[in-house]
Amino acid sequence: MTTDRDDRRSTDDHGHDVIDPLYVGIVTVSSSRAGSDEDDPDDPGGDTIQECFEAEGHEARERLLVRDDYASIRTAVRGLVARRDIDVVLTTGGTGVTADDVSPEATSSLFERELPGFGELFRSLSWDEVGTRAMASRATAGIAVDTPVFCLPGSTNACRTACEQLIVPEAPHLAGLATSHRADVTEGSLSDYGDGE
Repeated sequence: MTTDRDDRRSTDDHGHDVIDPLYVGIVTVSSSRAGSDEDDPDDPGGDTIQECFEAEGHEARERLLVRDDYASIRTAVRGLVARRDIDVVLTTGGTGVTADDVSPEATSSLFERELPGFGELFRSLSWDEVGTRAMASRATAGIAVDTPVFCLPGSTNACRTACEQLIVPEAPHLAGLATSHRADVTEGSLSDYGDGE
């Protein structure tokens, strides 16, 4: 049975697998917003990520809002990467150096393979915008259950820089390569991913 992802899989000019359009999962990490009494709290970082992907024809399939809490972040990301209809996951918020900034630890605990080049390039671009403060960003990326995961700061400028200059141009290629070996695998085979504690 052909899956939705298989319908969106093709190859680029170099013969590498790409998935286009992408279906995106976004996790906003913010205790203040997650604890808000509002039905629809402001989420500028998540909005920026969604806008950047949709501007290139991709689709945000799921948006979650969680507290600055290791278990909450990990659970949200783990649930998204196990879904067949999510090709790439991004978190926004919780990448700084305060005690409750645990997004990098929570997401990287799920990584099967790291993508250190993303953090290096992002901080290099950030240097041009914020100078030495770029060193305080712990933005990271990796592959979890064959899904690219990017852990971004909460600032809209940082989200836009990361998405427009790095992630959106490369994510279809990364998602295609990361899943090329299981193009014919069914949804049921992912159920073994479990809690992974």
